[in-house]
Amino acid sequence: MERSTQFLSLSGLSGVFAGIFALLGAMAIFLYSQDFFFARYYASKEKGVDVFSEGFNLSRATYAALSAGVVVLVLALLVVTLFTVRNAKRKGVPCWNSTAKRMLINLLIPLVAGGLFSLVLVFHGLIYLLAPVTLIFYGLALVNASKYTLRDVRYLGIIEIALGLLSSIFISYSIAIWAFGFGVMHIVYGLTMYYKYERSNIKPK
Repeated sequence: MERSTQFLSLSGLSGVFAGIFALLGAMAIFLYSQDFFFARYYASKEKGVDVFSEGFNLSRATYAALSAGVVVLVLALLVVTLFTVRNAKRKGVPCWNSTAKRMLINLLIPLVAGGLFSLVLVFHGLIYLLAPVTLIFYGLALVNASKYTLRDVRYLGIIEIALGLLSSIFISYSIAIWAFGFGVMHIVYGLTMYYKYERSNIKPK
């Protein structure tokens, strides 16, 4: 009964590739945008003035960072879709059904909210909060969707939320924490799922 209400075609390998894309994106952000992300933040703290009231004024470095984020997202979605379809065909089950639809809806609600909130942060020049916000909302999305798929997704979501809160405190390390959450944790999760459910052919509980 439980299996009939869960979407079990998610592939661990898609998590591995998504993690690799995230690490490459974080490297690009670190190389081209790190100074801009934190310069205004620390200026505000040191001078005791509001330097974030300039509104929508993005530098070339910030455009590069946002572009890297969009590219990572698109590549991750493509690889997840491809591997999910492939995994469903190997199992002989439909890759799109009512359970998959419910999982996607529950995943998208926090993701879309987080994406819109991120745009608000960009509009107000609060770029340094993008890493914590994206981690937290992504974690909430995973927890929200986990009831319709493997329970391991819930644990990953909780870790992402914790990392988001951590990066909101340690702003100067937020890019590194973002890379760990979206990069390293996805690779670890993907390999774990692959060896636990796919390679070993153990049926998930």
